[in-house]
Amino acid sequence: MTNQNLPAEGWNEKRVLLALDLGSQTGWAVRHPDGNITSGTLAFKNNRFEGGGMRYLRFRQWLDELNALVGGVGAVAVEEVRRHAGVDAAHVYGGFLAVVTSWCEARGIPYQGVPVGTIKKHATGKGNASKAQVIHAMKRLGFKPEDDNQADALALLHWAIAQEVGL
Repeated sequence: MTNQNLPAEGWNEKRVLLALDLGSQTGWAVRHPDGNITSGTLAFKNNRFEGGGMRYLRFRQWLDELNALVGGVGAVAVEEVRRHAGVDAAHVYGGFLAVVTSWCEARGIPYQGVPVGTIKKHATGKGNASKAQVIHAMKRLGFKPEDDNQADALALLHWAIAQEVGL
């Protein structure tokens, strides 16, 4: 799932990098051009009075707001999940993935999916690390993740920075 609009070398020092752990509770992390990192989580659950697509509209709106706030996202890394706990989780993930990839394509922003095991191995040394181990690894780096979604986004961001994989 890699967009082929790859930027020239040197993007890493100047462009904003966004890392996403997609789901109803989405984890996000941003590396700003000055090197500072911000992160958090956002809930995109539907309430009982909304149609099924409202969570995706709110997610797209958040992407637009974040893009404006940071002066333009330069690249996006997404946790690439291959197995889900259930059908509903798979559908929700697929919806968020479709939104973020189409959002990137419409703006010419390069994006890349990164397998969960790759992220965990980079963060902890173990590709099958537990959620608690990833949280602990991010705390060792000085972060205070609220939950595993934020920790996963931070771990993904650190992988993307370290790899400089043409994001």
